[in-house]
Amino acid sequence: MLDRTSVAERISEVAVLHGTFTLRSGRTSTYYIDKYRFSTQPDILDALGRLFAERIPSGTTLLAGAELGGIPLVTVASMASGLPCLFIRNARKDYGTEKVHEGALSKDDQVVILEDVATTGGQVLEAARDIEASGAVVSNIIAVVDREEGAREAVEDAGYVFDALFTVSDLGIRSTS
Repeated sequence: MLDRTSVAERISEVAVLHGTFTLRSGRTSTYYIDKYRFSTQPDILDALGRLFAERIPSGTTLLAGAELGGIPLVTVASMASGLPCLFIRNARKDYGTEKVHEGALSKDDQVVILEDVATTGGQVLEAARDIEASGAVVSNIIAVVDREEGAREAVEDAGYVFDALFTVSDLGIRSTS
């Protein structure tokens, strides 16, 4: 069982790439945190589930994660916490139930959204708005890694509590560009 320091080391070892990368935000960076490289490792996933469960506030009734990267994270956090989860699609499906969310969501739910890597917070804020459009309340957003490039400020400015299991410096990254 990995402790917090070992999880940071494992994420850094398997998922931090160096070079020149264009991020979802459009910014260019000298490093990239490949979420799929850490979210496909069973030892890291197990530990992340436990770390998320420790940070979920009391009163939470539902965990949510956006496709594709948030799905394994919300699944392991659900297993570790005993709370049900919701999968958020990037786009409403145009067949069957035509839902943007998969799982049961009620207007009485108190939701925590789990995020993989937070840069500017744009994608997770979009997910929060989708959930709130259904009448539920989003209280917290918890990321695996905060790149410390504005996500915290954007999320908090939107009225949510932001937390991250790790920052880039926890992963041994000294440059935030």
